[in-house]
Amino acid sequence: MGKIDVEEKIQAIKRYVEGKESLGEIAQSIGIDKSEIRYWVQRYQYHGEKGFKKPCTSHSVQFKLDVIHYMADEHTSLRDTAARFNLPHHSTLRRWVNAYREEGTDALSPKEKRRPSMKQKPENKKNPSVSEKELQKEIDFLRMENEYLKKLNALVQNKEKSAKKTKHK
Repeated sequence: MGKIDVEEKIQAIKRYVEGKESLGEIAQSIGIDKSEIRYWVQRYQYHGEKGFKKPCTSHSVQFKLDVIHYMADEHTSLRDTAARFNLPHHSTLRRWVNAYREEGTDALSPKEKRRPSMKQKPENKKNPSVSEKELQKEIDFLRMENEYLKKLNALVQNKEKSAKKTKHK
């Protein structure tokens, strides 16, 4: 299934919290894994419906460090810590932890995500390494070579014809 909007998530959470259906039943009806709904429920318990509004997509290095240290100090799981700090998904926290373990604090700083500028290229751009005179010389040479090969082919064919005529007589 595609992306699930906020209203569908909240409806699924309410169905579970009210005890109408199990995680498995709700997950099957939506077409996702029940662990995802469990994570939504945790976020809902910590932040309510406002926890599902569009979250901040850029976090400071200090915030990331605070979250990682909280998880280590309190011995909480990735999912629980991500829910407490209202991260959109626990995999975000997993990336932070792995980067911090491998490369330290510098790995948590935001990366520049700029696209290269789209420079318009002229349509009739000429190859600067080859001049028009050189191209014309090459064309002339190829034409001469073509003519030479045609004449050579005609001579060979004439020679073969004359050889056949002398054999038959």
